[in-house]
Amino acid sequence: MINYKEKLKPIRAFVFDFDGVMTDGSVWIFADGESVRAGNIKDGFAIQYAVKKGYIVAVISGATSASIDNRMHSLGVTQVYTGCANKMGTYLKFLETNNLKADEVVCMGDDLPDYDIMRHSGVAACPADAATEIKDIADYISLYPGGRGCVRDIIEQTLRLHGQWFHPDALTW
Repeated sequence: MINYKEKLKPIRAFVFDFDGVMTDGSVWIFADGESVRAGNIKDGFAIQYAVKKGYIVAVISGATSASIDNRMHSLGVTQVYTGCANKMGTYLKFLETNNLKADEVVCMGDDLPDYDIMRHSGVAACPADAATEIKDIADYISLYPGGRGCVRDIIEQTLRLHGQWFHPDALTW
């Protein structure tokens, strides 16, 4: 079996699920029907940093919420696919649109709807608290749970391997 770090070498893109990956999976629902999710600021920094470094970042989520679109767009992510009943179809269109091969993509998911796209990615990654079936197919299981740094973890590892992560002597953001 190939070490997952070897599989990170050709990576040019990241695809993330939202709930359970960028959040801890909690959704607060208020009496008026509005729902709220909480994200991690360090995950957010890593996402916008990857975008600035030229990586393609996308979200493919079954959920539909203006807050997901707003959060991702504020980080520079323009490829946000929500309300996806067929994540695999969306993923295949994403690959085609961006002229990507599957082995150039890290896909991080946490539950069964992410299974197929993770199986068809270069690196399948998941949070520490992912479903058992997802952990079973993951090339990398983060030490961090969803919404608590798992996104930053896989982005930072990839960018470090590529020599793209922040270096104090470089002073470039």
